[in-house]
Amino acid sequence: MLELVDVRASYGAAEVVRAVSLQVPSGRVVAIVGPDGAGKTTLARTITALHKSRRGQIRLDGRDLSTAGPVEVARAGIALVPQGRRIFPSLTVAEHLAIARRHSRAGAVSSDELLELFPQLGRRFKVRAKSLSGGEQQMLAIGRAVLLGPAVLVMDEPTEGLAPSVVALVAQLMGHLRDRGVGIVLFEQVAGFPFQVGDEVLAIDRGAIVGPATRPRSGPEKGHVVHGTRAEIQR
Repeated sequence: MLELVDVRASYGAAEVVRAVSLQVPSGRVVAIVGPDGAGKTTLARTITALHKSRRGQIRLDGRDLSTAGPVEVARAGIALVPQGRRIFPSLTVAEHLAIARRHSRAGAVSSDELLELFPQLGRRFKVRAKSLSGGEQQMLAIGRAVLLGPAVLVMDEPTEGLAPSVVALVAQLMGHLRDRGVGIVLFEQVAGFPFQVGDEVLAIDRGAIVGPATRPRSGPEKGHVVHGTRAEIQR
């Protein structure tokens, strides 16, 4: 379980993450939604130690990672899918995945499992990342993090700019990880997707978690059934 207790983070004198406390149990998806500037990316980076917290505790299965660096946090079992993908343009799909496999933890998803969920990556295996479409690049960024075998996967706006067909693949992968006991923290804009995949959907405003989020009026997309704040993809 990932636990945040009174976590605060700042840029200079400006407090950007304010007293955030939450729990992400194993095998659950906690979505945190809010507009640009609400503090989502800073909180994602704070959880993964890419931005240092000013106060509070970040614990994984009881282990305090509040003062740990990014490498130690990753080795402990927290992986990030960053906003903007941040892949290496000159490396092929195969090379990206091979690097991730070299650093994988016990029980990680296999490359074959990943390619079953994201078959397009298999068809583009020898293609350099700079030549991939936006959707393929996002699948690669997600796949690279998944192959590390995280106990908790932090996803910062993973569906931004993606076609519905690719969003459906991302949702399918998230369901697969949840079934394997991976906890997921999903940061997204206020839209339907978090309510389709989230066990809990929380709103963030000005760096603070302000309570349960409100489902958009447009409702769930076709192919999903919503129960409270959780939706399961129909199989």
